[in-house]
Amino acid sequence: MKKLYLTFILGLITFVSIEMQAQSDSVNVFKNQYGIVVDNQPLSPESWNGILSFRTKDNQYRLWLDNRVYIDGAYFFDQNTYNPIGNGVTVRRARFALKANIQTHWYAELDVDFAGAQLEMKDMILGYNFSKSTTVINSLRIKVGHFKEAFSMENVTTSRYVPFIERSLANVFTPNRTLGLQAAKNGSFYYAALGVHFNEVGELEWVTYSQNKNKEYGIDEGYSVTGRMVLLPINNTNTLVHVGLAASHITPKTSWEVTNAMRYSTRSMSNINRKKYLDTDDIRNIHHINVLGLEFAGAFKNIAIQGEYIKTQLYGADLANNPGVNQATFDGFYFQTTYLIFGGRYQYNRSDAEFTNIRNGKSWGDLEAAFRYDYVKLNDAKAMILGGGANAFTAGLNFYANHNVKFMLDYSFVNHDRYANSKGKTYIGYNQSGTLTKDPFSVDPSKGTPGERYGFLQLRCEIDF
Repeated sequence: MKKLYLTFILGLITFVSIEMQAQSDSVNVFKNQYGIVVDNQPLSPESWNGILSFRTKDNQYRLWLDNRVYIDGAYFFDQNTYNPIGNGVTVRRARFALKANIQTHWYAELDVDFAGAQLEMKDMILGYNFSKSTTVINSLRIKVGHFKEAFSMENVTTSRYVPFIERSLANVFTPNRTLGLQAAKNGSFYYAALGVHFNEVGELEWVTYSQNKNKEYGIDEGYSVTGRMVLLPINNTNTLVHVGLAASHITPKTSWEVTNAMRYSTRSMSNINRKKYLDTDDIRNIHHINVLGLEFAGAFKNIAIQGEYIKTQLYGADLANNPGVNQATFDGFYFQTTYLIFGGRYQYNRSDAEFTNIRNGKSWGDLEAAFRYDYVKLNDAKAMILGGGANAFTAGLNFYANHNVKFMLDYSFVNHDRYANSKGKTYIGYNQSGTLTKDPFSVDPSKGTPGERYGFLQLRCEIDF
């Protein structure tokens, strides 16, 4: 009996000892929601110029936020316009983004916009950097997902660092965010990128168009090939010279509203005035589109200049349903100059060949004066496409309070031609009898300059965090 009792006691002690050891070992074992043992490392919270960031000690993992809110207001001087324009205030952008570097080589991004009381998908990216260090930016980089095609310095520059409230009129021609695969590489004196791209999926409307065409007609979704090459013959602390060339070959996409039909339309540098005076309507029977862009930019200490010319050519048999018309050409350009009044410096991002955040000249921030002239033409008389043309100038004053807070004030004056009638929906002058007309061929110039002309003030309050 004593032996049985002693055996029981020893067994109990052994069991308790094993259980205690198992409990001790489990303190350092972490399992995810699927019961899989995972690696665990502490994260250090940091502030990178006011952006919340989390990083492991070995720098193998970093997660950070990239959020933006823009509040815009606009007042239009429309006393002498042919169409009334409503003043207003709006949330121009409300962006929430998560970005991460994973295991040195890998990059991930999720970026959405809530402005306009609807969800819009922006950047959704999986990237790979061939460098062995996350701090090296001149290695070969590949990314797949939904992002901006490598075309136009102004377009690829984030809205945080564009010195005007809205981009230029010529931006109507630039390819935007699409699903695609892109490779890019840069050095101290060059940048190069090439990508193959497919549909736009940022908005529900575009996705619905594509899905319906696939379901009902079995149509291939189309593709585009876009490349950009930039040379930096001078690139030092105080001076920069940037010369670039971009090109894109585009076939019809199923995300377009009408099959094999492209439509160019744009608001005139304001998100509050909802009228799109410039509008070609649907240009049908497109076989392909070629877009060419030329870039020039420079900076010397606290002065910067930038300009681009973009030419778009559309090809197809009986283009726009006009027999015998096989080609149409549109173009546009802008030129801008900026000046940091209190001695700040312009900074350049070599990894994307664009200007980035400025370095403030004073502890309280800096002021920036800016001027831009731009022009666009959506008319091709030979192709019998008359979408309108316009030229405009903008004078701006920007206050950079710190790395995260900026206030922008722009005055713009825009001059549309007689064909810029919002696809026949807005007035563009008076006819011979003195009655307002939307018909560009019945306008009587003696009763007023044809085309809508007006000036307006815009104000933006911006925070990036």
